[in-house]
Amino acid sequence: MSYDIANPDPAGTIMSLRSFGYSVEAAIADLVDNSISAGARHIDVFFTWDGPGSWVAVTDDGRGMTAEELLTAMTVAARGSFEVRRREDLGRFGMGLKSASFSQAGRLTVASLSGSDPEAVRTWDLSVVANTGEWRLLHGSDEATAALLRRLRPTGAAGTAVVWRNLHRFALTGLTANDTRTQKQFYAEAARVEDHLGMVFARFLTGRNRLSIAVNGNAVRPWDPFLAAHPSVQRLPVEEVPVGAHTVRIEAFVLPHPRRLSDEDLGRAAGPAGWLDQQGFYVYRRDRLILAGDWLGIRGLRRDERYNLARVAVDVPAEADADWAVDVRKSTAVPPIGVRRHLLRIGTAARSRAAEVLSHRGRIAAREHGAEFIYAWRVDKTNGRIRCRINREHPLVQEVFRGGPDATVDARALVRLLEETVPVAALRIMHDMDTADDPEPFLGAAPKEVTEVADRIYNAFVSQGRTPREARERLAIMPPFDQLDGFWQQ
Repeated sequence: MSYDIANPDPAGTIMSLRSFGYSVEAAIADLVDNSISAGARHIDVFFTWDGPGSWVAVTDDGRGMTAEELLTAMTVAARGSFEVRRREDLGRFGMGLKSASFSQAGRLTVASLSGSDPEAVRTWDLSVVANTGEWRLLHGSDEATAALLRRLRPTGAAGTAVVWRNLHRFALTGLTANDTRTQKQFYAEAARVEDHLGMVFARFLTGRNRLSIAVNGNAVRPWDPFLAAHPSVQRLPVEEVPVGAHTVRIEAFVLPHPRRLSDEDLGRAAGPAGWLDQQGFYVYRRDRLILAGDWLGIRGLRRDERYNLARVAVDVPAEADADWAVDVRKSTAVPPIGVRRHLLRIGTAARSRAAEVLSHRGRIAAREHGAEFIYAWRVDKTNGRIRCRINREHPLVQEVFRGGPDATVDARALVRLLEETVPVAALRIMHDMDTADDPEPFLGAAPKEVTEVADRIYNAFVSQGRTPREARERLAIMPPFDQLDGFWQQ
């Protein structure tokens, strides 16, 4: 067959790579992947503010690259996802360095030294690619970046430095180094990166061949979402689930009730995103966290505060990347059909145990705080239905029923008390399904009781100036009477 050579436009390709949706923390993590793959034991991340001249760099003490290897590393998709990689290689598509860097900066410079070979330096300047329409990978760097590289790598030891200049988010007209508001934003990103790296690379930071990472000189602290060392953590049995030609390791954890944690442990357990967003599955690939705190779109599992203590580690072999649809950014994953039922079963068990921990602690707290008359609301579950009632034994409720000279004042106080003590926590704990156990108004009540309540509301409307017809019409659209039959529907 005849054919055409349809080479992609370099400038258009660059713009596409810029639009992959990297956050700055995900982009930095991609660079750290490369350093780990190169055998680095120490990695430094630098954020330096200088207005439009601000820069970000990642340096490592890995094995470095020759000029030929650096050319391959700087070439877009030089290595496909199908290529067999070393066990320590965290790469996926051969695009991480470029796509991550292009998403953040207009100029990418990489300097690397391997063994006795001369240092190799190459630069992608996106403006050059756009102006020439060619993939011109520049040798060396500009003078300012060269001076910076000498500061970053003063000893001349093996390793690699990646430098981002012309940062997209800070290429603002009129921006100066004196803009303190933007400067705070810049360094806030550095703080987020530090937290993110502690989460994503926690296993490397605590492993046998311990890795160290620093952001602007601050050592990155590993974050264990499972509090595995805490004596009160419940660990469900580990399961090795065969999926196709590979095996997925799944281990569920139920964290202790927050009251059993110290203030420091409580803050750490909440994680970078907070309790609600950190519940769920944690997908790891070669010990590198891909997805943190997500129920993976599995039907029947959704975020709910009752399950904040449920976290499940899922270890996926790198050879199963395609099956799990791991993306270029290594930040999303979609479980294959063969493993979803196992994830549902294990996730449901962890969620149930987590809800029990909160519920049990809630019952203990109720007993510790004294007799039932203290609480304005009573919540229970009978025959699968939740009932939420005002506690008629409460002294203020009894005073309102008694109807003494201060009944109006007591009623106002009671309404205020009820507004401020709606039993949200108790209802949250008792809910088992989305809607099946929702409370039903007047469930099991005699028709006379419903009519008595409706009649008092009707009389209140009339006494406040409504005509009988208007009173019935308003009552007919008022919950729960809009769903019930009675004189107001006539």
